[in-house]
Amino acid sequence: MKVPKITIIGLGPGAKEHLTLAALEAMKNHKEIYLRTEKHPVVEYLKQEGISFKSFDYIYEEKEDFQEVYETIATTLVEKAQKEDILYAVPGHPYVAENTVQLLIDVCKKEAVEKVVYPAMSFVDAMFMALEIDPVDGFKLLDGLQLNKQKPDTNMANIITQVYDRYVASEAKLSLMDYYDDEQPIFVVKNAGIPTLQRIEEVPLYMLDRLDWIDHLTSLYIPKIDIDQKKYYNVNNLVEIMEILRSKDGCPWDIKQTHDSLKPYLIEEAYEVMEAIDQKDDILLEEELGDLLLQVIFHSQIAKERDAFALGEVVQGICEKLIFRHPHVFKEVKAENSTEALSTWEHQKRLEKQIESIADSMSMIPKELPALLKSMKVQKKAADVGFDWDDMKDVIAKVQEELKEVLEALEEHKEDRVKEEAGDLLFAVVNLIRFLKVNPEDALNQTCKKFIKRFYYIEEMAREKGKNLRDMTLQEMDVFWEESKQKSKKI
Repeated sequence: MKVPKITIIGLGPGAKEHLTLAALEAMKNHKEIYLRTEKHPVVEYLKQEGISFKSFDYIYEEKEDFQEVYETIATTLVEKAQKEDILYAVPGHPYVAENTVQLLIDVCKKEAVEKVVYPAMSFVDAMFMALEIDPVDGFKLLDGLQLNKQKPDTNMANIITQVYDRYVASEAKLSLMDYYDDEQPIFVVKNAGIPTLQRIEEVPLYMLDRLDWIDHLTSLYIPKIDIDQKKYYNVNNLVEIMEILRSKDGCPWDIKQTHDSLKPYLIEEAYEVMEAIDQKDDILLEEELGDLLLQVIFHSQIAKERDAFALGEVVQGICEKLIFRHPHVFKEVKAENSTEALSTWEHQKRLEKQIESIADSMSMIPKELPALLKSMKVQKKAADVGFDWDDMKDVIAKVQEELKEVLEALEEHKEDRVKEEAGDLLFAVVNLIRFLKVNPEDALNQTCKKFIKRFYYIEEMAREKGKNLRDMTLQEMDVFWEESKQKSKKI
């Protein structure tokens, strides 16, 4: 039984000179030839050569969107191939921005249809020739009909094809304005590679859909944007900026920084993020998260310079970690609630870190962590294996016991023991707060803020009374303190 066969050829960008001998011979050797569209400059030459063909232009009129058009063409071609060998010709190169060919390849695989593909000069080649550009610095090819899915990269040149008409140009303009300035110079190229018809015009982006000569053979070229000229930035740009700042011609302060010298800023930025969260200020939170992200980029750049690692490895590591520690999302493990999810996370973490005991996991808690948070984490790890109080009354009794031991140590005038017992008291208080399901760090921070606010009131009242705080007695200040408490309760 004969295997169905489809020959796919490219007609090149438009000039008859760009039509390959292989493509021309293939067409002369086929009776059934189908063109995706007859709207191509080389078609007149085919007619002169006596090549008969049919086109799918009628389908564009029948269907509502391009995707439906392309799917219909692909399935129709395979149906035709079941009866006899056929040839399908597309503008440009079959594998460059040609959706029907990609769909056709999939259908051929499913229906066991053999395919032969003849390459051709693509419109991209013609674009580079027309604009006299070397693509060695990289470029991104985008479909003008899919800019809602395909995103331009302003770090390199972008070529947008299939800008069929002014409507598509208008939609493309609106999409591109999310990445480029309205005044961004762009090159509009029509009939690239056809000397007698080629037209190139440089216009600002906002003018794109005002050009009345745009048609189905129109593409756009947008040059790479310099780092200091961008309208919008991404993480890659941040990495590039940091590389510039750390270069020999960069900023003297940035150049001399090390991991150690940046430690205070890392902690400071993290706390400023927390402050923004507490204030429920989204604008401030956005800014502070940017400052915190900068610290990650800064440390990654320093590490890259000493050949330790780069940001790519940082991202790779955290992605792998998240997938590994979430088997209840990415694997078959089940977690019905947040408690089970956390338990799974901790289990995966122990496997990953090869933690063999609970004490090991306690010792791995960062030493730089605030003592209140560290104590809570230690207690939680102990509680996870059942080493915990059963009743709140026992926790309260423990706090009272530790307070009594602090007082006893004071009576003995032993500084070391006072320090030890004071730590035990704090640890017991954290235990109590944990039982209350309150974060001790947050609770103490809130109390500090409350204290400062009430102290502001004391100072204000003292000024109104013409008094100096240093000259006032504790009893006098306490009167204002109680007034502040009463006022805050009424709010």
